[in-house]
Amino acid sequence: MSKVSVLVVDDASFIRDLVKKCLRNAFPGIKIEDAVNGRKAQAMLTRDAFDLVLCDWEMPEMSGLELLTWCREQDPLKTLPFIMVTSRGDKENVVQAIQAGVSDFVSKPFTNEQLLTKVKKAFTKAGLMDAVMACAPTRMNSAFGNDSLSALTGGKTQLATPALAPAARPQTVAAPVAPAAKAASQTPTGRGQGQLRLSSGTQACVIKALSLKEALLVVRRGEVLPQVLESAVLDLEQGDNAEVARLNGYLHAIVAYEPKPDSDWLQLTFRFVDQDAAKMGYLSRLIAHGTAQKHFVPGA
Repeated sequence: MSKVSVLVVDDASFIRDLVKKCLRNAFPGIKIEDAVNGRKAQAMLTRDAFDLVLCDWEMPEMSGLELLTWCREQDPLKTLPFIMVTSRGDKENVVQAIQAGVSDFVSKPFTNEQLLTKVKKAFTKAGLMDAVMACAPTRMNSAFGNDSLSALTGGKTQLATPALAPAARPQTVAAPVAPAAKAASQTPTGRGQGQLRLSSGTQACVIKALSLKEALLVVRRGEVLPQVLESAVLDLEQGDNAEVARLNGYLHAIVAYEPKPDSDWLQLTFRFVDQDAAKMGYLSRLIAHGTAQKHFVPGA
């Protein structure tokens, strides 16, 4: 019996590696190949047979939607399980992908459990689970949970958080202010603000500095601490036209914003992983034009 074969398509090597590691841990016997964009994947699908495609949406040369549309036009690929792994979760894009013939969605950022649930569903629907299990070792390592820190924590992804007084746990996220004004602060709005999407939820953030490589963000400390190497999506809105970019990346560093162990604020270094020219162009314009935030440091 031939091995079950999966193709992972994403222009970000960090995301490709994260997906491949998750799949190898959960299904050690399957064959996994990857492609950096839709054009490369198209050539591989023409040459080789695959049982499942996990594909990003926004990529240079050929997008995930374009690859999906092409697949459904090819007789051998009309029913190929095709899962879109994307930060584009709004209704308009979902409808567009469904009309093009997508099999399922995984929203970025994702946990291993979320990804594997979709993959198992696709394998089961295609009648491949027996083949997957047949080529796996007797004892399979679980890849559930947040994989981003498993190599450093031995799978213990929940970090201990010091107990905070009820007054220090507001439900809204506000920009850092002086202690005397903290009680009157509100969630930041307007240009230069962002939304940081983590597997544990979405947080408003203040952009302290921005370059083509990374962004320096400040977020309110919550009950669950973000983790170094955790994948995330930064939604940036800037300018009079409310231009929005969804930037994929990971948390490169996390420090207390205030010089005390129970700091209410965290400073995050968010490292970009996208190789999309359109997104790089957006960042360039944002850096060149600056932002309405007085704390912002362009090109830092």
